Amino acid sequence: MYVERTRNPPRPHLKGGLPVAPVPRAVIDAARRLTDEDEIQAMMAEAVQRRFCTTDMLTHELDQAGRAGTALPRKALTPLLAGARSVAEADAWRLWQRSGLPPGHWNVPIFDANGNYIATPDFWCDEIAFAWEIDSYRHHANLEDHRATVARNARYVAAGIVVLQTLPSRLRTEPDEVERELQAAFRTAQARPRPDVEHAA
Repeated sequence: MYVERTRNPPRPHLKGGLPVAPVPRAVIDAARRLTDEDEIQAMMAEAVQRRFCTTDMLTHELDQAGRAGTALPRKALTPLLAGARSVAEADAWRLWQRSGLPPGHWNVPIFDANGNYIATPDFWCDEIAFAWEIDSYRHHANLEDHRATVARNARYVAAGIVVLQTLPSRLRTEPDEVERELQAAFRTAQARPRPDVEHAA
């Protein structure tokens, strides 16, 4: 247990009869004690993905916290503010940023011309209807997950969407090669007529 004085005590919530700090405050307080950016990012991403809080709530708590211990949490939060939902997606966000390719959207649902759902790609470049999926081995460890991915890819093909699949580990071990693959896939998508698909607002 770590005890520290604060000039900004949170308004507690009761959980099992015990007063506890709200999730955004607890996440930021914990993040300020950690020294590993991946751990900080994973903790923040899980809190947001499981809808315990929003990135705006985390930003507010960081702003209230002052400077001490907030440099890493602020750095870790930046990709999440853009829409990334995991450490791997944060790595992908950084790689896309350095690629010089046009900006896009993270984790937005895509629909065909008839309003039928296609997929929610990790990254979507609407300008040319290009999807980037960060697909891990673990996500395909069982038959159902593998079947879902095959079905997703079939919907991409049927809709005319160019999609690139990348293993999360390669974002760190082979970033230059992944960037070349991104550039090549982007050019392929750019060269064909854009299919009639759209993302949710």
